[in-house]
Amino acid sequence: MNTTELVRKSHEIRMALLRMIHRGKAGHTGGALSCTDILTVLYYRVLRVRPKEPGWMERDRFLLSKGHCVEGLYCILADLGFFNRAELDSFGAFGSKFIGHPTNKTPGIEMNSGALGHGLSVGVGMALSAKRDGNPARVFVVMGDGELAEGSVWEAAMAGANYNLDNLYAVIDRNGLQISGSTEQVMALESLEDKWAAFGWEVFRCDGNDIAALCDAFDRMQSSKEKPKVLIANTIKGKGVSFMENVAAWHHGVPDDNQLAQALAELESQREAFACA
Repeated sequence: MNTTELVRKSHEIRMALLRMIHRGKAGHTGGALSCTDILTVLYYRVLRVRPKEPGWMERDRFLLSKGHCVEGLYCILADLGFFNRAELDSFGAFGSKFIGHPTNKTPGIEMNSGALGHGLSVGVGMALSAKRDGNPARVFVVMGDGELAEGSVWEAAMAGANYNLDNLYAVIDRNGLQISGSTEQVMALESLEDKWAAFGWEVFRCDGNDIAALCDAFDRMQSSKEKPKVLIANTIKGKGVSFMENVAAWHHGVPDDNQLAQALAELESQREAFACA
């Protein structure tokens, strides 16, 4: 997909995940919206996957370590054909495999996630295994910024550099908010560039809600060799919906009928405005 197509797709995914959260009466709306552009660029431009053959051995592995923001991922996997879109109607229902955190019962999901801080550790194991097996698979891990308070993240960061895992890509959804407020008030993180560089990673930073900037960043990351790579993607929690943006309460908020209608109208207007630009 080109940049224009990716932007339009990101708006479609945002609208789909909002409808799904509204229908299921549960979801982590703000964080799902903040990382939608990241997931869109990854799945429609970067990742080597086969929706009809999800177990393909040479596929790239994607791990959503911030598993509570799975809604956008479900919508993308359905859109790509990993499973029928109609299955998402069961999101949040008793007995459904489409629950608030991803499980590997769902085609396209590599690992169960939800307890924060584990994704990068699993990613290190997958990347190391691929290296030792001569498998060209790459491993991409998306983490939340609040998640970086978990010590296991930094143990994994140290291991990734120790084993020179240049097939390992970490992305931090740096929206600055977590369930209890600002990340810098809860547990200060900056300077993230200095921290990751000190652990031996090659560090990239960009606007994580700018499709063109994300495409450029991933292009540069893929051309880098010898070190694991991390992208600090500056995003806005609740991106695309005016009354949700930068509001911590929407970390785990569900829109009512009127709020859903307003959100969908705003996103549709943005999509059409971009198409006409």
